[in-house]
Amino acid sequence: MTPRIIIESNIPFAKGLLDHAATVSYLPPQEITPESMRHTDALITRTRTRCDSALLDGSQCSIIASATIGLDHVDLGYCRANGIEVANAPGCNAPAVAQYVMASIIAAYGADSLAGLTIGIVGVGHVGQIVERWARQLGMSVLLCDPPRAEKEGSDIFCPLDRIAREADIITFHTPLTKEAPHPTYHLADESFFRTLARKPMVINAARGPIVDTPALINAMDNGLVSHAVIDCWEGEPNISMPLLKKAFVATPHIAGYSRQGKIRATEMAIAAVGRKFNIEPRPMTETAPDGAASHVTAHEIAASYDPLADTAALRHDPSQFEALRNNYNLRDETGCATN
Repeated sequence: MTPRIIIESNIPFAKGLLDHAATVSYLPPQEITPESMRHTDALITRTRTRCDSALLDGSQCSIIASATIGLDHVDLGYCRANGIEVANAPGCNAPAVAQYVMASIIAAYGADSLAGLTIGIVGVGHVGQIVERWARQLGMSVLLCDPPRAEKEGSDIFCPLDRIAREADIITFHTPLTKEAPHPTYHLADESFFRTLARKPMVINAARGPIVDTPALINAMDNGLVSHAVIDCWEGEPNISMPLLKKAFVATPHIAGYSRQGKIRATEMAIAAVGRKFNIEPRPMTETAPDGAASHVTAHEIAASYDPLADTAALRHDPSQFEALRNNYNLRDETGCATN
């Protein structure tokens, strides 16, 4: 039987890759409904589609492939209980997020003024490891905080969050979002955290909106505890905080990972997962991307590759266009991947 597949229409580079061996529908998020899913065998989606019982009860769907790193939008317990395979795209946009973080730092401090600054990286996974490598290349001191890795690896390279609060000039978050013990990250940066800051650091959230408590961050900025805020992920998006939008140094519509190469990797991984499920060999993609981030960078190369202040200006001009700016983003090239 020919499988029926729904692919969210905002996923780039996906058209035509599975159509030769499946019945494929390309639907916008608002049209991915219980009715459209009822006779669908597979869904390829992004974060704007909540995949839970409300969407999937009564569906014949056997796999959800998300062209994203995070799976906050997927009810994993429901999928396990109902035999629905879940696939994601780990690390697909990590070089782009690292580019965003470092470009924002350079925009604030200058390309020639990074040596001697201390950056605290909270969450040292795909993104955090690239930020660490690039920061060291640019002469920065690095503090790493990752309690799950520290427990697993027993490594002394990690430090507690309170040390980062005391010693870092820049604090950037790259954790998943969880409320569960033993390492909840919901409101990890809350009022008590901000009270412990000693060096008036830049605070960057390009991970998940609720990792940072928005009112607490605004209060910390008002009280001079935080020098700059760089916010790509927002609580309650697309209905974002107008006071935070006004105060943030960099404020963007959740596009830190929106590089051309990252989207190619994400789509390729999601398509491949569905292909494996139904023994379909996908058509070759028309564009390819390197496996990982540039091995060596300079501050001037990063600055030339991306200007976060331009995206900030666009969001401030019309915050009501948050989703439109995100969905119609002009995908940028990652550092070291410029095209002619």
